[in-house]
Amino acid sequence: MSVLYLLIPLAIALAGVAAWACVRAILSGQFEDLETPAERILWDDEPLPAPPLEAGPPGGGPRAR
Repeated sequence: MSVLYLLIPLAIALAGVAAWACVRAILSGQFEDLETPAERILWDDEPLPAPPLEAGPPGGGPRAR
């Protein structure tokens, strides 16, 4: 029974910390846009530019005979 004198204030303090964290997240804008991060994985990436072709010596290089 005496353990309740410890657990009840501890539970109230934990609930208070959770409520404070939730309010802080709401006020800082964490929940402003909920759809975009979930849909971002489905968006097509921009195509990468092709790497420039390096011109070698005529005839295919030093080992070509």
